[in-house]
Amino acid sequence: MSSEKIIALVDCNSFYCSCERVFNPSLEGKPVIVLSNNDGCAIARTDEAKAIGIKMGAPFFKIKDVIKKHNIHVFSSNYTLYGDMSRRVMEILREYTPELEIYSIDEAFLDLTGFKKRDLIQYSQDIRQRVLKLTGIPVSIGLGPTKVLAKVANRLLKKDKIKNQGVFSVLDPLVCEQALNTFPIEDIWGISRKSTQKLHDLRIYTARQLRDANETLIQKKLTVVGARIMQELKAVSCLDLEQVQQDKKNICSSRSFGRPVFAKEELQEAIANHVHTATEKLRRQKSIARSILIFIQTNPFKNIPQYYNSTTIELPSWTSVTTKLIHQAFYGLDSIYKSGFEYKKCGIILNDIIPKSESQLDFFGSPSITGAVRTFVILG
Repeated sequence: MSSEKIIALVDCNSFYCSCERVFNPSLEGKPVIVLSNNDGCAIARTDEAKAIGIKMGAPFFKIKDVIKKHNIHVFSSNYTLYGDMSRRVMEILREYTPELEIYSIDEAFLDLTGFKKRDLIQYSQDIRQRVLKLTGIPVSIGLGPTKVLAKVANRLLKKDKIKNQGVFSVLDPLVCEQALNTFPIEDIWGISRKSTQKLHDLRIYTARQLRDANETLIQKKLTVVGARIMQELKAVSCLDLEQVQQDKKNICSSRSFGRPVFAKEELQEAIANHVHTATEKLRRQKSIARSILIFIQTNPFKNIPQYYNSTTIELPSWTSVTTKLIHQAFYGLDSIYKSGFEYKKCGIILNDIIPKSESQLDFFGSPSITGAVRTFVILG
């Protein structure tokens, strides 16, 4: 196995909870959870809370007794705080390499290919220590020859953070082989629950089995996405870092959920993260946006009642401020959300983008909802 690239995945540990601990150090070592908007369900948990048995997405009303019994510290989500802390972390990471992709509010891919002559474990430790010193946020770093393998390394690292001291590498072929031998396919980045079932039907259960499978068959079952994941597992880089090369006319951020989502609060959580990701890209290209499109949809490939809806909010003035855009995005979500549906995906698109240098102050006006609403409902 050989590869030219060296990719690091930097992941903030229990990010929302870690942000709360920064401003309340007495919480260190104690179980902490953060709840979604309107305190609906748990969206972040420290290791101590996980050990008690608090599950991701657990409804607050169902875990009240456990919270009281174990004296778990509970916080309502504060996206303004989390967005600001994320920005600080990403600014520090950018000091270590100009080639960086902000994947989400708490994750970033770093291309360290140009640092081959360095001790990469120590270099990663230096990154961790500097982020912790300047922000108070602990991070874990997985190293691999591709983005998928860096994700594998990070996932394995989190199973034993103390032993691996926050950094784990699968750059060594023997270490990588051992890791893939037992790594479950459902934990591979990019493999959905539906894809997992298809692979299980083919008696493929581990990352190594997927890597060594018939590529034509995998592409037939999982499309070109599955074929690319296979190549990445073989240490052949197929997924480049998504960096802003030229100013974009619109910026989209969306992702499918790993499990069915029903509650509006969970959609709000996802929408807030998408807005944060998009506005980071907007600011990096020194631009501002005047409108934001929000969409939600069910799974069209599943035999369930179907629903798709989108709306566009025109802002009173151009902006790149995350909190302002989150507020408007929530306003748009409220206008299209319908209860009772099993949502598979949501996302946002920033439109009417211009360079910040061309902006004009707008002292008047109010946001309005424009554009046609597309809806279809199939009862079955």
